Amino acid sequence: HELWEIWHLSNGVVGCVCIKRTCLLFSTSRMCRTVMPAWVIDKYGSNDVLRFTKNASFPIIDFPNEVIVKVFAAGLNPLDVSMRGGYGAATLSMKRDPVNIKRSGSEFPLILGRDVSGVIMECGLDVKYFRERDEVWAAIPPWKQGSLAEFVVLSANEVSHKPKSLNHTQAAAIPYVATTAWSALVNTGGLSKDNCANKRILILGGSGGVGTFAIQMLKAWGAHVTVTCSQNAEQFVKGLGADHVVDYTSGPVEEPLSALEKFDLILDNVGGDTERWALNLLKPWSGAKYVTLVTPFLQNTDMLGIADGMMQSAATMATKALKHLIKGVHYRWGFYAPSGPALDEIREMVDAGQIQAVVDETFNFSQVPQAFEKVEKGHARGKTVVQISKGGDDL
Repeated sequence: HELWEIWHLSNGVVGCVCIKRTCLLFSTSRMCRTVMPAWVIDKYGSNDVLRFTKNASFPIIDFPNEVIVKVFAAGLNPLDVSMRGGYGAATLSMKRDPVNIKRSGSEFPLILGRDVSGVIMECGLDVKYFRERDEVWAAIPPWKQGSLAEFVVLSANEVSHKPKSLNHTQAAAIPYVATTAWSALVNTGGLSKDNCANKRILILGGSGGVGTFAIQMLKAWGAHVTVTCSQNAEQFVKGLGADHVVDYTSGPVEEPLSALEKFDLILDNVGGDTERWALNLLKPWSGAKYVTLVTPFLQNTDMLGIADGMMQSAATMATKALKHLIKGVHYRWGFYAPSGPALDEIREMVDAGQIQAVVDETFNFSQVPQAFEKVEKGHARGKTVVQISKGGDDL
């Protein structure tokens, strides 16, 4: 579109100038479009609380560093099932409303879904790295409205350009598990592509979303990777690059693991009883780390409240860390952390062929309850993905 501005000089000469105006990807602006289709929950509970609506609130850019993304595909994670049931509600409500201005229950209607792949529709005034029509992917923080909707609003530092080698359905299988694994292994575990060569890594629970990504990233960086999984997933994880696989269904898994050479780092996706024996598998007094993604932090704050829950978590963490430091190993909790820059590096690994998207099953937008049932059953071989818009993979 072109706009012509006419101006007059003092000597009576009339001039005109053409002003170019960029046409946005969708013609209905935020001022006239106020609702969108989405799957929401109005209370916490089981699968029957999921509700489809065409009247979910359209996302609004509140800060100049935000972008609105049209969602083409959304990935589901076990966290979504837990959040549907109210897991982390106390902490996440505080994050959404730090000064407690809103009343209790103000998070509803709540949209779940932590992974998104789509196209940027609109950018805030301070966004320099992205433009309208850019294909992007992101992991959405759990305190924000999720991706089981037609549109979602995100901070630009949470977003990354989508790998060119993946379609949107494949891309939606990666961001949340990738940023979780990256946070645990890089930020907490201290690993990098420069120091990983020949390190011995053990992944407890390697056939799920985080495990399948971690195997590929660690192998790309030159590590030796041992994985625990069920027997019927053994060939699957070996196909992703695992060097050694231990079947946890054939008996106490700690026995065959104890017979192996000790490890430099353990990533625990299982939790429970594993802490009792897993730390004995680490190399003592060599900087070896045990990083668990199964922590009681959100559970503590749900049960005890924010202040008491955080104090209880800090005490538990400190006690365990000191107990194992005396034995010469480091005990750490790993947490998901949103990071567009991490996804930038992961995109390069994907486009270089070092990491593949592992999609277990794909559902249509109308099948979101069935997708939740699939995730809830567990024993996944990769990720469950919901196609929000069928046009996404044709761009």
